[in-house]
Parts: sequence; structure tokens; C-alpha cells
Amino acid sequence: MTLLLVDAPSLYFRAYFGIPESAAKAPDGTPVNAVRGFIDFIATLIRGRHPDRLVCAMDADWRPAWRVELLPTYKAHRLDAGGAPGAEIVPDTLVPQIPLILEVLEAVGIPAVEAAGYEADDVLGTLATTQPGPVEVASGDRDLFQLVDDEKPVRLLYCGRGVAKLEDCDDTAVRAKYGVPAAAYADFAALRGDPSDGLPGVPGVGEKTAARLVTRYGDLDGILAAMDDPKAGFAAGLRGKLVAARDYLAVAPKVVRVARDIPLPELDTSLPTAPVDADRLLALAEKWNLAGSCRRLVDALALPRR
Repeated sequence: MTLLLVDAPSLYFRAYFGIPESAAKAPDGTPVNAVRGFIDFIATLIRGRHPDRLVCAMDADWRPAWRVELLPTYKAHRLDAGGAPGAEIVPDTLVPQIPLILEVLEAVGIPAVEAAGYEADDVLGTLATTQPGPVEVASGDRDLFQLVDDEKPVRLLYCGRGVAKLEDCDDTAVRAKYGVPAAAYADFAALRGDPSDGLPGVPGVGEKTAARLVTRYGDLDGILAAMDDPKAGFAAGLRGKLVAARDYLAVAPKVVRVARDIPLPELDTSLPTAPVDADRLLALAEKWNLAGSCRRLVDALALPRR
């Protein structure tokens, strides 16, 4: 009974930028490229992974205040200087497509879940932790490598090159890609940094050095403890870089680690074999020129489950 968790913002942004607006418009000329691409992504995932359960996670808060309080640079480069306070830079023609994606999901019967004060990552982390396995998480966000767990199991279907070329990642794959186990990925990412999230990392510590530190000392707590031990074997230059970044290292892992225990509503995660409101889905498909994508999704729902 596999549960497929979908990082909806990750996929609809990818769909928006992957499909030209000119190639996907409603009869009135409104762009629907993100909607069409997102629906096709979901259909492709269902056909390829054969899940029994499916949930889409949404951003209720793309830049939660509690993360910003810990690290003010968190996603600061994405702030829309000309928009409402705290608003994210989102293309004008993408904004109206997000409610339409939610309408399609509701008509199909796929729950879309969010939690006030949290990002989609935190919804995914909580569901991956609290729902029975096996679990597969579909996302193009590298931070979610931390959810990989061979015991439950939880796998990341990493869509960095697109859904059609997703990487099915277990712990062995994470180790091969980054040199650290999945359980240590958040500490590794805090050390290395991630410009896409406004995470500066430790200046002068790149991916290879971060992996060596995590491998040698186990985790960030072990690294911080070793910094104060003259016998720990740090090169003088590296110790200096870490000492200079001590305040950052005290808060960064809390920012990088996804929440795993946020309150969520009770969910019926079972994937329907047909749309729960076929008439509404048909009306949406006709109004917005989504017939082909909706048909592919309906056909995918009807496929036998493994």
C-alpha cells in the first residue's frame, strides 16, 4: 500500500517553467501551462509508481517566521520587493493557476494539504514520519533527501531533471551522490550551504569538506564538540572557519531540518480509481482546455494497482 507524497509547489513551478505559455492556453487566452504540466506530472507518477495512496503537499507559508527568526537570510532573495510584505516572487501568470490546480485535485479526489506557519516540506516530513509505509516522496528539492529511510522505507523520487527522468533514491543513492547517509543530510547541507534557500553555509567549506566532516564526526553536534578539543585533528585553517561560523552552525540545522510532527487534519489518502466528481472535472477540462491532460490522469487512475 504505497503512499506517494507530492511536493506540489516544486512540481508546478517546474511545469510552469518547462512548458511555454504559448503552448498551453485556455480558450480565452489565459495561460494554463503550469496546470497542464502539473496534471501530466501526476499522471506520469501514478503510471510509473502505481501508488495506492496519494497526497499533495502545499505551502501555507513559504518562508515561516520561525525559520526567518533563526536565520534572517532564509529565502530572503526570493522576497518580492514590490509586492505585499513577505510575498514571494512568483510570475504573474502562475499565481492564478494555483487555485485551478487545487480545483482539479479536488474534483479528482486527491487531497491537497497545508499547515499554517509551515512549508510543504514540513507537511511532507510529517506525513512521511507518521503515515504507514512504504512512502515515496516526489520532489525536486534536495533538502528532502533527509527523509530517506531504508527501514520504513521512505524513498525520494528526485525530480531534479524532471518527472520523466526522476531518480529513485534510497540511502545508498544518497551516499553515492553526497558522501553522507540520508540521516546526516541536513547537517551536511547546513555546512555546505544552499544559495537557493539563502543558506550561506560555512565560508570555505564546500561539498567535499562538509562530507568529510560529517563522516569523521558523525553529525554537527560531534563537529561542534570536536572544535573545542585540541586533539580533534582539525587543520588550523578549517578550525578557524568553523569557529567563525559557530553562531550560524547553532541555528542552521534547525532551519534545514523539516518538521515531522506538525498538526494535520485527518486524511483519506486512498487514491481513487476514478474522479470523485467527474462532471466537475469535465467542466474544468472544457473551460480551461485541459481535456488531454485530464484524460491522461483519469486513464492513470484506472490502471491496476500492484
